[in-house]
Amino acid sequence: MKSHEVSGNTYVILTDHDSSEFLSPIDKLSKYRNGKILRLDDLGSVTEIGGRTSLRRQLLELDPKYVAVVPKMNSYRENVLLGLWEVFSSLDEDPFIDVYPGILLAPNAESFQRLIDRSINYQTLSQKNLRPMAISQVPSVVETRSLQKAGILREMFAGYGLTTPTIAVYTPTAKNAAKLEGKDLWNIHLTDKGNYLEALSAKPSRALQSAQLVVMHGHGIPGMSCSIDIKGIPNNSANRIVLTGSCFSAVPVKSDLPRLSSAPGGYKVDARPAFAMEYLDRGAVVFFGHMRLSSGFPHLFPVLENWMQGESVGVAYQQLLNAIIDMRGFRAGGFVIPTPVTQRGIRQNTMLYVIFGDPAMKPFEKMEK
Repeated sequence: MKSHEVSGNTYVILTDHDSSEFLSPIDKLSKYRNGKILRLDDLGSVTEIGGRTSLRRQLLELDPKYVAVVPKMNSYRENVLLGLWEVFSSLDEDPFIDVYPGILLAPNAESFQRLIDRSINYQTLSQKNLRPMAISQVPSVVETRSLQKAGILREMFAGYGLTTPTIAVYTPTAKNAAKLEGKDLWNIHLTDKGNYLEALSAKPSRALQSAQLVVMHGHGIPGMSCSIDIKGIPNNSANRIVLTGSCFSAVPVKSDLPRLSSAPGGYKVDARPAFAMEYLDRGAVVFFGHMRLSSGFPHLFPVLENWMQGESVGVAYQQLLNAIIDMRGFRAGGFVIPTPVTQRGIRQNTMLYVIFGDPAMKPFEKMEK
């Protein structure tokens, strides 16, 4: 994570929505945050130099601190996100992002209205009342890193006086893999790699239903994270903050990049809804994921730690992106991917982490040991 002070003071909502069913909740959020709405005809304009130049000029006039990006579903694409990062990093002379961003998106207008209402009514979670949960996928006997990550989470939260119920999902090739030991642990063995979990037995189901924070580690494809199918996401649960290190968890409906037929873990990539969209539709207010190929824990864990120190959604997102910019040397002119794209390996993939949520929202009160 790389801290970078922001000089602006305004909460800005950046959107290309033009229908009242979306503009009404956007206006509601703007009034709640005492913000300003900046509406573009098409957020896709930031994929071109002229569009980025125009947006930069308009943002400078608004003196932004937080920027809530509210795209139409078809505007939520890789190069649009990258174009925004270039604009946000060009508001002063240094190469780093100069606002605290967040993305607000939902599958449809009704779901979006509910998301905005939940965001406005969200109460920052106190340490004593926090109920975390870990979900890990174990792909094979030798690939047990997700168990190590669950163990790290359990130990970390234990230091704050909290228990972390854990579900470990074992694929058929992991039948004899290592197991975690302790209380509130459920090991689930799949008989077929392609049969993802759509339901849990009573005890793990109750634990997941009551968890306010869900942290997931393992492989994923559109419609699945850590062998949990989107149909297995609980309804009417307490799950408000969700982080997953899986690939494709925030995959766009419309992509600027070549389709990948397979994903890490040997999974076939099909055109299914993003895990993030289903979770946001079912009650989450914040979701950490990736549009494409995620590196998982090394980027997820620092974001979680940041929130546990009482920082906002947008501060953590900005610090993650700035750390990547610092490490990879991204500069103006190098964010947006030239099209048509033909290669599988894309340098900008590392900038495609997505945090859905109101950027000014603080998920947790600062936690103390």
